[in-house]
Amino acid sequence: MKISARNMLKGKVKRVNIGAVNAEVVLELPGGDIVTAVITRESAEGMALAAGKEAYAIIKASSVLIAVD
Repeated sequence: MKISARNMLKGKVKRVNIGAVNAEVVLELPGGDIVTAVITRESAEGMALAAGKEAYAIIKASSVLIAVD
């Protein structure tokens, strides 16, 4: 796989919650951190995402916001 995004995090799917249109995918990284993404149901089904399957969280953003109280 070749991709231009530089922020690629490999982990294992912890769970997939399939909805009518979208799917929430929870990915557990090797250190125990969790990344959650909402993707289309069609994409989740096309990649056959299921608990235990290895997958990548690929982050491509033009801006990252940080806030404190």
